[in-house]
Amino acid sequence: MSERNLTLLTDLYELTMMQGYFKEMERNETVIFDAFYRSNPGGGSYAICAGLEQVIEYIKNLHFDPEDIEYLRSLNLFEEDFLEYLTQFRFTGDIYAIPEGSVMFPKEPIIKVIAPILEAQFVETALLNIINHQSLIATKASRVVHAAQGDGVMEFGLRRAQGPDAGIYGARAAMIAGCVATSNVLAGQMFDVPVRGTHAHSWVMSFPDELTAFRIYAKLYPTACILLVDTYDTLKSGIPHAIQVFTEMRNAGIPLTFYGIRLDSGDLAYLSKKARKMLDAAGFPDAVISASNDLDEYLIDSLKLQGAAITSWGVGTNLITSKDCPSFGGVYKLAAIWDAEKDEFVSKIKLSENTEKITNPGNKTILRIYDKSTGKIVADLICLVGETYDENDSLLLFDSIETWKRTRLEPGSYTIRELMVPVFLKGECVYSSPKVMEIRDYCKKELDTLWEESLRFKFPHRIHVDLSMPLWDLKQTLLANYSRS
Repeated sequence: MSERNLTLLTDLYELTMMQGYFKEMERNETVIFDAFYRSNPGGGSYAICAGLEQVIEYIKNLHFDPEDIEYLRSLNLFEEDFLEYLTQFRFTGDIYAIPEGSVMFPKEPIIKVIAPILEAQFVETALLNIINHQSLIATKASRVVHAAQGDGVMEFGLRRAQGPDAGIYGARAAMIAGCVATSNVLAGQMFDVPVRGTHAHSWVMSFPDELTAFRIYAKLYPTACILLVDTYDTLKSGIPHAIQVFTEMRNAGIPLTFYGIRLDSGDLAYLSKKARKMLDAAGFPDAVISASNDLDEYLIDSLKLQGAAITSWGVGTNLITSKDCPSFGGVYKLAAIWDAEKDEFVSKIKLSENTEKITNPGNKTILRIYDKSTGKIVADLICLVGETYDENDSLLLFDSIETWKRTRLEPGSYTIRELMVPVFLKGECVYSSPKVMEIRDYCKKELDTLWEESLRFKFPHRIHVDLSMPLWDLKQTLLANYSRS
């Protein structure tokens, strides 16, 4: 899968627009496009950026094979001079991006593409496809991990994912967001992440009795012996048989390094508390109690409130599909066009009757403002490239729509960090993607910069994303110019 040429992973209109630009070559100006999203998934207060490594792979491998050209010729839409141009097509521009694992917020650029318009327009579809999916799953997984309150969360969703790619890259995104392992063996191989699993009900059912199934499994996997106890009767059969096997292992001198039970049905709070008492009474206080069965952040949070004795969570369908919020909603909008006569970028804005859909113009970057005493995020400031700020000066932040809402930060009370980093410059990749487990560590630090109030699932505190005064002035000028035209 990693070797596929994804150049034709695009919408047809990207190619028809490209041909139009090609026919008007004087219109192949360098432009700036921003990829961003408008609202947080699942009603939360943040999202997690994921998928940049796959964007890099896509851009590096961007080319039209002869069979691609032949297919496009067969559509009878494209002229021969344009098809000849495509045979030499490569990406030659610049890309800036928020690193994977970063906490991010609506309306701020996730990725900024600066390139000739034929190139910048063409990469839109694939770029959004990759970033939207992985950021969605990473955000969902981070919420599940937060609900687990430090317990291990395992990603178990491959069989319910919408196809192989969704299973593989969804597992990658889930690991970035804090899962401790995945059941997906191919993802484990591709991304060098831990894989873990137990056994199915069919294992138990295939033997003459439950005890025999448990004994044979324990013999095969003595250092990873998690027994599924709900095939017949959890309390009367499954747990007693598991305890019997653990006792036999201990009596045989087999070290009980990682062992326990898994619950996959029934009242998980009630059963886990009963199981904990039974295991403790039998002398197995360190036995793991894991649970699966259509879990998500809301159910895990509820089970925690009920005092469930579960210490490990296997989360599948609701995580890998982000079932309650199945799309991320990232968009890709033109922000500026290079004017050769003026020797500068001319800012562009998209208007809408919906205020939320009016874009932010110009060549922008993002500054993250932290409270110096706590290290928590105060706000993000979208500003124009080239703006400078001194942490020893006071800083005025204001809502870009309800402008009377203002906060002034005192000198020395805050710190500033620029979020976007260069990824491609003049078509050459200048960024080295960390390994998934390194991104996971970075993501954990990023989540630690959120206030606890921003992590709650219902009515979370929103982190403000403000515009700098120069950017706000530019936006108002463009709006006023269009209103007069």
